[in-house]
Amino acid sequence: MRRRNFITIFVGATAWASGAYVQEPRHVIGFLSGFADAMPGSLAAFRRGLEETGFVEGKNISIEFRWADGHYDRLPSLATELVVRNVSVILAYDLPSAFAAKAATKTIPIVFISGADPVKAGLVESFSRPNGNLTGGSVYFSVLGPKRVELLHELLPAVKTIALLGNPRNPNFQFDTPDIRAAADALAQSLEVLPASTERELEAAFSTMVQHRIGALVVVPDPFLISRREQLVELAARHTMPTIYPSRVFADLGGLMSYGSNVLDLNQQTGVYVGKILKGAKPAELPIQQSTKVELLINLKTAKALGLTVLPELLARADEVIE
Repeated sequence: MRRRNFITIFVGATAWASGAYVQEPRHVIGFLSGFADAMPGSLAAFRRGLEETGFVEGKNISIEFRWADGHYDRLPSLATELVVRNVSVILAYDLPSAFAAKAATKTIPIVFISGADPVKAGLVESFSRPNGNLTGGSVYFSVLGPKRVELLHELLPAVKTIALLGNPRNPNFQFDTPDIRAAADALAQSLEVLPASTERELEAAFSTMVQHRIGALVVVPDPFLISRREQLVELAARHTMPTIYPSRVFADLGGLMSYGSNVLDLNQQTGVYVGKILKGAKPAELPIQQSTKVELLINLKTAKALGLTVLPELLARADEVIE
């Protein structure tokens, strides 16, 4: 036997023997999102949830990622790619992704994370029994909008005009706006709604605020805006605009205040839900989870830079004060 043939046979036999111990993952999870890991730590938390149910990436599952990079109009085609790939479950990380996945398949289970009320948005029928092939969790980002208006008013009671900044490509924006406007009306404040879905539009929005003498800003939760958190915090500082944000990632970077849910706990529980579905659970039988951990962060260093005095009563309600 020639040496080359012997090597070929030996390598083939070794590969066959290895195959007895190293197998391809049995399940494939499709991960659909508007942005790549817009929230720091979210993927790690999701993987921890999977591990709780016995699923480890590279061992008995694999994850295929589809990111829209802020172009939400690409989500339908990306969702279709995952359906054609015949993934076992689709994890839709934001509301636009959830709608795209729902339109793409009626059979593949979908687990979503939504910043808006998924029932009000028309994504599922009820929290207790979502029905169909969808289940997931709501982080209460959107329903906290009126409270953010109240917190800003408590800090700046003399301000009569505030702005609302959101991404018009995200349904969250249209769902949030009426409730936030009502909260502003109740405090005798005018509300100016400013859309932004690109970096250039963010710059333009702050220029508009200065021109219209806006006194404070509320930022609507959105993957694009969270991914541009450094730019947003820098713009607010440059234009001396007191701003309240939907997540602590902004306050940690120097944002004045943040009020929102702790999303990492929900990300982990979402991983648990995906694991349960891989083991045979039906999405319709898994109730929609709701994040109950809400935290208020106040950045005193930023408040001082803006020339603001935070009353002791407001400081006492903060879950964390950054100095």
